[in-house]
Amino acid sequence: MTEYNPRDLADLVIRPLVTEKATLLMEDNKYSFDVVPQATKPEIKAAIEYLFNVKVTSVNTLRKPRKKKRVGRFAGFKTQYKRAIVTLAEGYSLQSILFPEV
Repeated sequence: MTEYNPRDLADLVIRPLVTEKATLLMEDNKYSFDVVPQATKPEIKAAIEYLFNVKVTSVNTLRKPRKKKRVGRFAGFKTQYKRAIVTLAEGYSLQSILFPEV
């Protein structure tokens, strides 16, 4: 197994996703995150395990299509990102970390 620098791992995960679909996936112990486009599946797995102290069983990734954006007469694209759906091992959860009791 390759050793990763913990400082680099913290920069891979941009934010957790809190959408209706992501909330439904949490019932199956799957959590969604936006990650940098250059991140690989082993790096994402290492980052989630390091940041949240959990055991990851699988990582699925997908790249969302680029969307056009205009400002006046200037046309361009929104920033492209990668989405990772991480499945945790039985007995692990991120509910208390992502949604602390208020």
